[in-house]
Amino acid sequence: MQQVVISGSGLFTPQHIISNDELVVSFNQYVDQFNTEHAAQIAAGELAALEYSSSEFIEKASGIKARHVLYKDGILDPKVMHPVFRKRGEDELPEMVEMAVQAATQALAQANKTAADIDLIICAASNMQRPYPALSVELQQALGAGGYAFDMNVACSSATFAISNAVNAIRGGSAKVVLVVNPEFASPQVDYRSRDSHFIFGDVCTATIIEAESSCTSSQAFRILGMRLKTTFSNNIRCDIGYTEHCFSEQDPKAPFFKQQGRKVFKELLPIVAEVILDEMAAQQVTADDLKRLWLHQANINMNIFAAKKILGRDPLPEEAPLVLDTYANTASAGSIIAFHKYQQGLQSGDKAILCSFGAGYSVGCLVLEKC
Repeated sequence: MQQVVISGSGLFTPQHIISNDELVVSFNQYVDQFNTEHAAQIAAGELAALEYSSSEFIEKASGIKARHVLYKDGILDPKVMHPVFRKRGEDELPEMVEMAVQAATQALAQANKTAADIDLIICAASNMQRPYPALSVELQQALGAGGYAFDMNVACSSATFAISNAVNAIRGGSAKVVLVVNPEFASPQVDYRSRDSHFIFGDVCTATIIEAESSCTSSQAFRILGMRLKTTFSNNIRCDIGYTEHCFSEQDPKAPFFKQQGRKVFKELLPIVAEVILDEMAAQQVTADDLKRLWLHQANINMNIFAAKKILGRDPLPEEAPLVLDTYANTASAGSIIAFHKYQQGLQSGDKAILCSFGAGYSVGCLVLEKC
């Protein structure tokens, strides 16, 4: 079987930062405003009063301290509470493609490749700004790449599923060098009026170059030893916006937003994650002692610690399972790739690692990697 590697990675980080403290001030102002406007209904027991949020609550629940966003305007205004930005025309790159160009340029440079070398682009993210024409095809044009391109969505597992598709395309002969991009423009899907979720997501874009090891000239490549993907249906993480929404007489104002049953997700999804990772480790004859790095999905610090303990059989050291969610928040499919991109220091040729993402679906994607 042809050996395939990740030969480069890239990361675009928006310049705007929102701290927990900023979010909390805005949210609590909204709470005061809501409770005052609905004081009569609240007093009559017809409506529940909203509760304050706090930075301590957010950090304890998630490990998140801050997040990057493309557009900060509007998010912190209690009368707006969503990003405010200009709608771009058809002759302009949408935000997700613009982000992807930046991340892709870095990944190409690290892999010692040019856009002319790319013959497949996969744009994989938890949301798309439009259904068609595919964002990946517009990115293909913007970069000057050839071949073909397509978009795909497996929620927070989109990146690992896309890399697996890239590997299969190379082994099947339909591509030689694949660019995978994960432009997560997640801030518009956040309900900033919800105490349970107003802090969760940030914006970012990651990119990886996938190619045969025989064509690789990068000094930072990782061999893909094994891949394992799994899905099982659950309603516990949902976003219900779709092209049929305008057909219904009753419009759900919450339809565009992310929603989840967090405790159920923790209880149901994490055993699946551990099973998928441990099964693929066994298939590749990799033991816990062999692992030097765990690049895990960055949704919640408690989930990451739980998963790492299941894999290693002990508490992980900070450098073994690096976190980026403290400063990036949950960046959906890009989170594990951010960790991979930023925390490769100290790894030697032959060192083994796990790259894993998981989320809505439920879905889990696991790659067993080896430093070349």
